[in-house]
Amino acid sequence: MKTAEDILKEKDGDMICVPPDTTIHDVLQSMLEHKIGAMLVKDDDKLVGIWTERDLMKNVSVKGFDVCTARIGDYMTKELRSAPHTATIFNLKDQFLGRRLRHLLIEKGGEFIGMVSAGDVMKATLDEKSQELENLDAIVKWDYYEDWKWKKSKG
Repeated sequence: MKTAEDILKEKDGDMICVPPDTTIHDVLQSMLEHKIGAMLVKDDDKLVGIWTERDLMKNVSVKGFDVCTARIGDYMTKELRSAPHTATIFNLKDQFLGRRLRHLLIEKGGEFIGMVSAGDVMKATLDEKSQELENLDAIVKWDYYEDWKWKKSKG
């Protein structure tokens, strides 16, 4: 079964980060450019927060919020959620569903090595199930049954 680290290797994506003083407008432009739904916030060399599409929905309803002047550091979620690099697809799905998350940082050796989304895990699940079906199909082919020499019973 695939692990979080396997998904990251297949994804082949770097963690996209911005400093806390970046405007929400600039963050949105970067998210659109990279086709991502969450932006990590890095201060010096330390991850300090995450800001997602859901955060945008919450933030725009706040009186006085202006995407052109608001800084991501003021609106980011500071509590970073993570899973170990050895977490299986089932472990990851459990966290996404149980914690109602869409993004999880992946940790190895005390450091964050990447981030997976619920979509990444769904794709990995589908890929794995497709492979299982192909393997089963290779084992049980109609050719196998066609070689049986059924005799009609006289009855």
